[in-house]
Amino acid sequence: MLPFCGHAIAMKQHFDWSLVQSFLAALDHGSLLGAARSLGASQPTLGRHIAELESQLGVVLFERTGRGLLPTATALRLAESARAMEAGAHQLARSVSGADAAVSGTVRITASQPVACALLPPVLARMRQALPEVQVELVASNEVTNLLRREADIALRMVRPDQASLVAKRIGRVTLSACAHRDYLRRKGTPRQPPELLQHELVGNDRNEDILRGFSAMGYPVDRQHFALRTDDLMAYWAAVRAGLGIGFVADYLLRAEADVVAVLPELPLPELPIWLTVHREIRTSRKIRAVYDFLAAEVPLAL
Repeated sequence: MLPFCGHAIAMKQHFDWSLVQSFLAALDHGSLLGAARSLGASQPTLGRHIAELESQLGVVLFERTGRGLLPTATALRLAESARAMEAGAHQLARSVSGADAAVSGTVRITASQPVACALLPPVLARMRQALPEVQVELVASNEVTNLLRREADIALRMVRPDQASLVAKRIGRVTLSACAHRDYLRRKGTPRQPPELLQHELVGNDRNEDILRGFSAMGYPVDRQHFALRTDDLMAYWAAVRAGLGIGFVADYLLRAEADVVAVLPELPLPELPIWLTVHREIRTSRKIRAVYDFLAAEVPLAL
């Protein structure tokens, strides 16, 4: 049962779908003003929608702060079901209008290397069945300016773009784990406590300092010399971990496809990365791009 259904007793008999649209817009844009602009509505209207939905569900969805709307844990938990409702509504509209049969042409998608190489291919295989007349050009790149230069139609990114001409929707989150190949752990042993990482060979970054900052935040004195291998190429990084060069920090969706690489130290406080589906505001009116956009919005969270 969907989480929204669990609140059916508190909800009115005739549920207004626009309330969920407003909820998702507020969640994606972080403010009533941004949500109102994206839906072509007024800010007071969006505020009333959020208040009414909170009243119907009997929960608080957002904390109102001076910097915008901060989603509560309940809002984040309900978001997946809300997005499923949104995708279902779009699918229903396309089915009624016969739009699916008319969708054809090429859509260019850009994503980071791991997303493009590991996460997306099974999703695109399913999309091929749903949208057989659409051809995909897949670009593995970390450049965030692709859409502005019109080098791609749709982007999946771990950071939200701040350009006004781009529309971004947060469709999920990427969880990370410390992990190593079973051969490495047989040779070096398995760390049981976070401080034991300092006694192990680590796979780290070259110029990117995210891992160094993460260790520093945990109070561990780690420098570049602690890393047995350093690379900023994400697929080379993953290959190094798979080859048994040391303990690395990898997205869980990669681990699920590699039985010989296992997670260690599950209590290690690693960040979760949001994944944003981004499209140029003007291009979003294209039928083929809209169809691909909706499909990815519904399927990528399931793949994660």
